Amino acid sequence: MTPNRGRDLLAKFSYRANPHLYEINSWVWLEELSAKYDHYLRLQEVPDEEWDRLASLGFDFVYLMGVWKRSLTGRQIFRTDQRNFPNFDGALPGWKMSDVVGSPFSIQDYTPDPRIATAQGLSQVHNQLRRRGMGLILDFVPNHTGFDHSWILQHPDRYIQGREEDFRADPAAFYLVEREGDESLFVARGRDPYFPPWSDVAQLNYFNPDCRQGMIGILKNIAQYCDGVRCDMAMLVTNEIFDRTWDRFLHPWPMPRAEFWEEATAALPDFVWLAEVYWDMEWRMQQLGFQFTYDKRLYDRLKEDSTGQTRAHLCADIGYQRKLARFLENHDEPRCAATFSRERIAAVVTLLATLPGLRFYHHGQLEGKKTFVPMPLAKARSEPADPQIRGLYEQLLRFADAEVFHDGEWRLLEVQSAGDDTFQDLIAYGWRHGADNRLVVVNLGDRTAQGRVRDAAGGAARDCLFCDRLDGSEYPRARAELESEGLYVRLAPNQAHAFEVKES
Repeated sequence: MTPNRGRDLLAKFSYRANPHLYEINSWVWLEELSAKYDHYLRLQEVPDEEWDRLASLGFDFVYLMGVWKRSLTGRQIFRTDQRNFPNFDGALPGWKMSDVVGSPFSIQDYTPDPRIATAQGLSQVHNQLRRRGMGLILDFVPNHTGFDHSWILQHPDRYIQGREEDFRADPAAFYLVEREGDESLFVARGRDPYFPPWSDVAQLNYFNPDCRQGMIGILKNIAQYCDGVRCDMAMLVTNEIFDRTWDRFLHPWPMPRAEFWEEATAALPDFVWLAEVYWDMEWRMQQLGFQFTYDKRLYDRLKEDSTGQTRAHLCADIGYQRKLARFLENHDEPRCAATFSRERIAAVVTLLATLPGLRFYHHGQLEGKKTFVPMPLAKARSEPADPQIRGLYEQLLRFADAEVFHDGEWRLLEVQSAGDDTFQDLIAYGWRHGADNRLVVVNLGDRTAQGRVRDAAGGAARDCLFCDRLDGSEYPRARAELESEGLYVRLAPNQAHAFEVKES
């Protein structure tokens, strides 16, 4: 990787294009490490070798998910609502009440949770990552807070509120806050407009300028600990979506002229902004200042096993693609090793490692874990690492750590028929930077595929040697053949080539 070692830790964090990010479920990870080292650990006590391992794999960012103080009210809701119990049973058979610690996205206060770190300890971790050339990403949850956040009593107008008749009509959509003097508030529960309300969070009011300023103040506080934020459900607080979701409660507040994200990114111009975003709003969020936006579309198309739609997605403008966060799992999605068949893992992981954009990996993914961890749980059942899957990830991370995959030119390549229609299952693209030329070919189909890849040598002036860094194979090819016919490729189902192309 291209590290930022030996630099001023207070300076803006400089990272390479098409960076690699590793998300860690902070609470679960600390429970795992405490068991591994046989003593209680918080983030500032994590042994150096754990951070060194991530640096050695070429990660540019560590996203520590769930460091902020969790809502005790939210925790009680999860502990007492039996609808959650089957999910807990699946992840942690025999779980105890103390294992349910509440959602990291129901926040009581943007200070480190006592289980995770002290404020000084979180700053120490930031410095440790910086010294290893890695930046730190933390959570920002714009849409809501926990019901025991201090604003509920101190600044209630920063929340969407209903009336008693609204509560009576739909009690699940509101939370009753009782105050002295027998005065009650009916605070709306946060929601995605396409789903029922979340039971454990209070909905903020983004048409209230005071709420916006308060949230920008929170962002400035977060910025003292890290280099950027992953913004939960970022599209919910855009003016259009917010108005559509909460219209009948917004009459005292006109729609703001500016978007909140325009104000926020302007307040912290040196920050790294990663948006969780859906509903085809990725481009819109990039326009509002986000350097990276979730690429759920690629994930869905890979799950659906649609090579044609995947290829069409990769035809988008490269400027747009470089800002997409590619992933095969995260804390909201099922485990990659459980979602994709074992035979398919090699193909999809090769794509993840070598496509343009932010390459987003998740805690446990590299080890091939299959148990999805519900957010309120402190731990999950123990799973041994899958050595074959771990070896594949490490091999591809080393391959994709090369400068060409970050500063190089990416191009999607044409694949032509080699006698049948199986070429339609192949996706091929090249990377070139100076004399370094790489070629990736993936068979996303469930049949053996053959095809001819055009411009596979990237304009080489001589004969070429195609060295596959996945299995060590080498294929010498004459320049004249490559120019006239293209590179003939034959791949078994769900397999991949990751070539270093050398002139011979």
